[in-house]
Amino acid sequence: MTLLTANALGSLLENAITTSSTRLGRAVHARIVKTLDSPPPPFLANYLIRMYSKLDRPDSARLVLLRLTPSRNVVSWTSLLSGLVQNGHFSSALLDFSEMRREGVFPNDFTFPCAFKAAASLRAPVTGKQIHALAVKCGRVVDVFVGCSAFDMYCKTKLRGDARKMFDEIPERNLVTWNAYISNSVTDGKPREAVGGFIEFRKIGGGPNSITFCAFLNACSDGLLLNLGEQLHGLVFRSGFDGDVSVCNGLIDFYGKCKEIECSEAVFAGMGMRNGVSWCSLVAAYVQNHEDEKACLLFLRSRKEIVETSDFMISSALSACAGMAGLELGRSVHAHAVKACVERTVFVGSALVDMYGKCGCIEDSEHAFDEMPEKNLVTMNSLIGGYAHQGQVDMALALFDEMAPRGCGPAPNYMTFVSVLSACSRAGDVESGMEIFDSMKGRYGIEPGAEHYSCVVDMLGRAGMVERAYEFIKKMPIQPTISVWGALQNACRMHSKPHLAVIAAENLFKLDPKDSGNHVLLSNTFAETGRWAEANTVREEMKGIGIKKGTGYSWITVKNQVHTFQAKDRSHRMNNEIQTMLTKLRNEMEAAGYKPDLKLSLYDLEEEEKAAEVAHHSEKLALAFGLLALPLGVPIRITKNLRICGDCHSFFKFVSGSVKRDIIVRDNNRFHRFIDGTCSCKDYW
Repeated sequence: MTLLTANALGSLLENAITTSSTRLGRAVHARIVKTLDSPPPPFLANYLIRMYSKLDRPDSARLVLLRLTPSRNVVSWTSLLSGLVQNGHFSSALLDFSEMRREGVFPNDFTFPCAFKAAASLRAPVTGKQIHALAVKCGRVVDVFVGCSAFDMYCKTKLRGDARKMFDEIPERNLVTWNAYISNSVTDGKPREAVGGFIEFRKIGGGPNSITFCAFLNACSDGLLLNLGEQLHGLVFRSGFDGDVSVCNGLIDFYGKCKEIECSEAVFAGMGMRNGVSWCSLVAAYVQNHEDEKACLLFLRSRKEIVETSDFMISSALSACAGMAGLELGRSVHAHAVKACVERTVFVGSALVDMYGKCGCIEDSEHAFDEMPEKNLVTMNSLIGGYAHQGQVDMALALFDEMAPRGCGPAPNYMTFVSVLSACSRAGDVESGMEIFDSMKGRYGIEPGAEHYSCVVDMLGRAGMVERAYEFIKKMPIQPTISVWGALQNACRMHSKPHLAVIAAENLFKLDPKDSGNHVLLSNTFAETGRWAEANTVREEMKGIGIKKGTGYSWITVKNQVHTFQAKDRSHRMNNEIQTMLTKLRNEMEAAGYKPDLKLSLYDLEEEEKAAEVAHHSEKLALAFGLLALPLGVPIRITKNLRICGDCHSFFKFVSGSVKRDIIVRDNNRFHRFIDGTCSCKDYW
């Protein structure tokens, strides 16, 4: 047997750490016991402690320290502490730190950062202050690494005053110190402070690295500071970091959050080397900018290029599927999540609940929710949102009751109340909705925002209480937003209240004069009440100031291909069959009692012309194609970028009862599930 020297055995232990091989480490340990005297040389004992600690074998590391190292010193203890902190055993690290002090061993410049990190991770400010006091007593706080660790601890324990004082007292600040200052300012929700720190760092001649650039980009993203971020992009080029993957990923994220998606695409396209985060960042940027189809295509492209999939990538892809109601693709992403064993993580599970809810499959949404081993507030909000889309107010309220303080679940937040109030609005449950709204501030300590006020106005308007909704707006403690006045104007159209519609429209024109939807809605309100002159006046005003009406589209997916239609569209390759099917349906439905709602024709036309207008809406064309292209038993799923009109809503109910098919329509307002001549929205369309 070849005898190995102590130095050679130490090198093997170092190799075991590098390769994360516990098996090699134990074999070397056995050779040490067999060939060397006990106890082993102190430096070799320290190697063993470090090896076991780094490889997450804390009991073995502690055993070597206490039994095989009689002359243990600060290096021995630090070897143990660094491994414990690295593997997340923060409480154990602090206990062993205390044991080290009981033995009279003083920490060194490497021990203190481990202790500070443990205290910061446990959010234990009192313990952190005690360690700081010891560092001062030992004269170690002047060391830049110890001072930086103390500063980081104060930031993470939310002691901002102490953190700033600590930062100011560090005699020599290096790059790590400045990076900690900028990063913690971003984490603390103070992007302007982070920007100020970066500028101060540059003034003293500091040279940023990739961590500095990424932290600054995060600050610009959080503060939507486009101009500053663009300036930094120039500095990135001048500093030679334009080829750094992490910095490029930060640029993709920054431009995406600042609504400059073309710049995100350009950065991605110009990257010489990409990693999984690069792909995920662009997918997320597409989702944030409502480019859901591009997000899905990029996800599919990443699969072809065998990019490593993360739970963030899958959750982003599922969000894109939810945005475009792409159920089939969403199911395939779900299958991929199962294959990658991430379907039960909080991120992916919540995205699945949200996707199925927004695609109208509330049963699948509930199933995904029930299968999650860990549920958080986002998960519960996703399911409540799914119930809201379906108009299932009883289920939404039942889940809401499970939340604190009524139940044992997490306490509701701002978005929870938006979803619950939306559910009450869509189901016409004014009593429950007003009770919940009134309880927000007093019972839950949440100040109502514009979204909540908008939900209440919509709820009152849908229930026909349009005047009450207007009085509610006048008493609002905050300035009414576009969504608030838009909800009132829509209620005026639904319930023929042109006098209030004019008031709502005037306020909308002030807030957003270029939005064609506001003008069109007012014109429609006049048209539906037969006030054609005023309707035409609004249309002429639109032309005069150069505003064009947004085009309405409906689309349906058949065999993974999206088919898009617009009103009076005759461009589809199956146009003849579609027109024949539409005529057949209209004749059969009229025989069954359906009558076209001619007031929904938005022009002053003859009766026959009005009937022709409403007969060729985009959603009717999509329905006819779906009946032709999809086999029996498969639900027909149609998505529309605008709201489904009242005539189409009535027509779809007749068709669902006649052809015995489930028809699911997702418009820009909610879901409509037509089954056997009824609709899930209970006519609150």
